[in-house]
Amino acid sequence: MATRSRIALQLNSEALLSVYHHWDGYPQWLGVTLNKKFNTREKVAELIDGGDMSSCDSDNVYDYEKQAFVKRDPQPEYYNDTRGEKTEPRLDDNFDSYAANATSGEEFLYVFTLDHQWECYEICQSYDDDYNVTDTNIVPRTIPAEFPKELAA
Repeated sequence: MATRSRIALQLNSEALLSVYHHWDGYPQWLGVTLNKKFNTREKVAELIDGGDMSSCDSDNVYDYEKQAFVKRDPQPEYYNDTRGEKTEPRLDDNFDSYAANATSGEEFLYVFTLDHQWECYEICQSYDDDYNVTDTNIVPRTIPAEFPKELAA
């Protein structure tokens, strides 16, 4: 199962530019990874520029010809590269729009702020029978300083 999330760069006091992130979106992995590897505005902008992704730091990629995973140096695995999809970063006017537009089952939202800090929010949504969002609750979450022992390699 995926832990879906969105990763955003705060552009000014309101606007956010973001992309979808499919795997391991919980703070103990994605939050720590963002803090360690994507900790400047330039690095975050470059990450987001690639569009929606499976993972921001994958050491393997699925080779459809070989029907197997191939090892590589850790790097983002963008849908544009691996699946041929044409995804672009999404612009939201403010945080409320950013959260309201999280309609792909995102469980966590990340924002790289103007203060050069990562913020994490857990997003809990309720749905009707047609899977329309009926209620959204957003709770700030702490990003750990290090990976838990079971995730550290």
